[in-house]
Amino acid sequence: MEAMTPERPHPALLALRAEIKGIETGGRASREVLPFGLDAMDRRLPGGGLALGALHEVLGGGADAVHGAASSLFAAGVAARTQGSVLWCLARADLFAPSLAQAGLSPDRVIYVEAGADEGVLECFEEGLRHGGLGAVVGEVSRLTMTASRRLQLACEGSGTLGIALRRWRKPSDAARFDQPTASVTRWRVSALPSSPLPSPGVGRARWQVELIRCRAGAPAQFHLEACDETGRLALPADLADGSVPQTPRAVRAVS
Repeated sequence: MEAMTPERPHPALLALRAEIKGIETGGRASREVLPFGLDAMDRRLPGGGLALGALHEVLGGGADAVHGAASSLFAAGVAARTQGSVLWCLARADLFAPSLAQAGLSPDRVIYVEAGADEGVLECFEEGLRHGGLGAVVGEVSRLTMTASRRLQLACEGSGTLGIALRRWRKPSDAARFDQPTASVTRWRVSALPSSPLPSPGVGRARWQVELIRCRAGAPAQFHLEACDETGRLALPADLADGSVPQTPRAVRAVS
């Protein structure tokens, strides 16, 4: 008996499947990712890294400048590992460019836009994402509504550009808004920890507590890491890398 050859789907059905797939992926064949290069983190993210062509949120873990600086450097390290120029939209000129360079984001790659209030930042943020010729766009905002985040997410999907909403608070009432749901694919919280110890007196590499507090199609997790180096890459502290301390990420409470 001859083996039966599977019947090829009707051309109209194949076209419909392709159209549906195009809608789901924003017109791209597949969604690319930007790996962190740390297995403990990448295996917690769908696809093995941060989704490109998507919006991600980053916020500091406390109400002070130290945690705010840590979250900014985390965002800079992510942007540094993309290809091309980076548009950084901010409300006021209070970024320290040499610090961003230490996190891998050299000044010659960054275009700064001082846009005043959140409304102006969001307009520049969305316009930069829709442009399509940038490696990443960072927008510093204190307030991010579901409607605004949906617009940003659609702009990311349309251009394939990585968007980072850097949530900054300027008064205590702003911090209360950070728990509100948005359309971002991931939400990260970064807190400063005591620096890595050195064998001799001095200042060691900064350490961060990095929390993945929301991940679409993924689970929350928490990591203790060494801060971004001059290439924008994070690292496991030596006491975790050598196995002397368990490096299994702890689950954390999800925040919408």
